[in-house]
Amino acid sequence: MMTDETAAPETTRSTSALAGVFVDHPASVDETYWQHARFAGGFARELFIAAGAALVHAVIPCLCETTASRAIKRLNARMEARH
Repeated sequence: MMTDETAAPETTRSTSALAGVFVDHPASVDETYWQHARFAGGFARELFIAAGAALVHAVIPCLCETTASRAIKRLNARMEARH
């Protein structure tokens, strides 16, 4: 039979693992989980738009000639500013 004393370390391990997944990395860049999710989500949105522009450019070369590269430069500047 399991006692409260044997259950406590398992709970601590679970909480620790959960913190490792959701809290540790955002904390390493001085953000909360939600701040980090917002930043990463916005970054993903910009990458998605840049990918679409690159795809349009691949099919019709005269369109979106510098859209993707400008987006990448802008995103790189945002990322560098965080360090």
